[in-house]
Amino acid sequence: MSMDNIMINKSLAELSLGLQTGKFSSVELTQHYLDRINKFDGELNSFITVTDEQALTMAKTADEQIASGSATALTGIPMAHKDIFCTDGVRTSAGSKVLDNFISPYNATVVEKLKTAGMPMLGKTNMDEFAMGSSNENSFYGPCKNPWDLERVPGGSSGGSAAAVAAKLCPVATGTDTGGSIRQPASLTGITGIKPTYGRVSRYGIIAYASSLDQAGIFASSAADSALLTQAMAGFDPKDSTSVDIPVPDYSATLNDSLAGLKIGLPKEYFGEGLNSDVAKAVETAIEEYKKLGAEIVEISLPNTHLAIPAYYVIAPAEASSNLSRFDGVRYGYRCEDPKDLTDMYMRSRGEAFGREVKRRIMTGTYALSAGFYDAYYLKAQKIRRLVSEDFKNAFEKIDVIMGPVAPDTAFKLGEKTSDPISMYLGDIYTIALNLAGLPGMSIPAGMANNMPVGLQIIGNSFEEAKILNVAHQYQEVTDWHTKVPEQYSTEVK
Repeated sequence: MSMDNIMINKSLAELSLGLQTGKFSSVELTQHYLDRINKFDGELNSFITVTDEQALTMAKTADEQIASGSATALTGIPMAHKDIFCTDGVRTSAGSKVLDNFISPYNATVVEKLKTAGMPMLGKTNMDEFAMGSSNENSFYGPCKNPWDLERVPGGSSGGSAAAVAAKLCPVATGTDTGGSIRQPASLTGITGIKPTYGRVSRYGIIAYASSLDQAGIFASSAADSALLTQAMAGFDPKDSTSVDIPVPDYSATLNDSLAGLKIGLPKEYFGEGLNSDVAKAVETAIEEYKKLGAEIVEISLPNTHLAIPAYYVIAPAEASSNLSRFDGVRYGYRCEDPKDLTDMYMRSRGEAFGREVKRRIMTGTYALSAGFYDAYYLKAQKIRRLVSEDFKNAFEKIDVIMGPVAPDTAFKLGEKTSDPISMYLGDIYTIALNLAGLPGMSIPAGMANNMPVGLQIIGNSFEEAKILNVAHQYQEVTDWHTKVPEQYSTEVK
């Protein structure tokens, strides 16, 4: 039977129902997605590792669970993990030559939770090396391409997961967001992405980039799908000292709440110079839709927005220089050949295996932490971080959610910004402040500009994922941007 067009446009709830009622099995569904990866991923490069055998074995187990009546809502639905999540017995590379030969001996908590939920893992997706980048061009495995235009970037650092979901190579995929690495690629590839509150989802087993900023989240076709998956991933984990021990609400239960009287804050700093006028138009049209749904628009100010990028690019590299010191060629990962002595081994192993962007950030971070510069840079950046957090705190006293663009422009061409890292960094202007403040945020498809997708960013107060999912879902109930699939990937696999 041809499953293609029947399958790729189904929601997780519809896939779950199909599995429960025996319309198709998890083995058939999983094989269907493996066939799509096999057909399309040669040009997209969204996967680093495809785990065919393991996926089909997990699917077989899922079918047994469904038959015995012990299935969850997600049992049997295949998914993919960004290659930064440790997966027991499977290569976990973080997109780097350093870890090209690293087979993880354990599962990250997120991986374990989704495995327990019965979701077969199709493979590990491409990413910027150690999650450092906004275009997925910094991967040891080559750049990933945007399914809407193969000459353009999918965004980063979780570009592989975003491209795989956008091209329907998997229904859902995990990602991580340190400064926008879920929301920006979701925007650039026209899908839904959510970054939960810092501490809501365990970071145990995620290869660290910047520990005070990293947070796991997901890519999906819709807010309704995102709610189901966030539910399965969230919760307290004693293995992660930054995990917060508060109950996880039922995110699906409040999706249909009315938006009448919802107060939406529009930061004037998000609609100024540097924002592409077509992107601004798409975002403003989406906000008009919210007015029709009964929401009230309030202009707000986040005065320290312009300081978020400089603060981030001191704090994140400083934490990275510390976190990445463990990759020294001693215990695991890449080791240079025939080192003369220990120092030679450290220097050559790191020099030969780290890419340019990673070296740039390690050097920047080490400099910012060095004696004499710690107070001038790192300490000052942490003080600015507090100011950025205060801006949001003050805003949320009078509004429910904040909206604005995700990125100043649509997806740029491959190679366009590789020689200009500053221009690349400035592309994160609307996403970074959220990570500094630890708040939850989403990107949902809200239109097109230059034939490329545009995302609308929805920002919530701490631990208010349920609210932003509800706000996103209500928009998706009355629009169809989230149902659009790039033409060449909406066809059947023969």
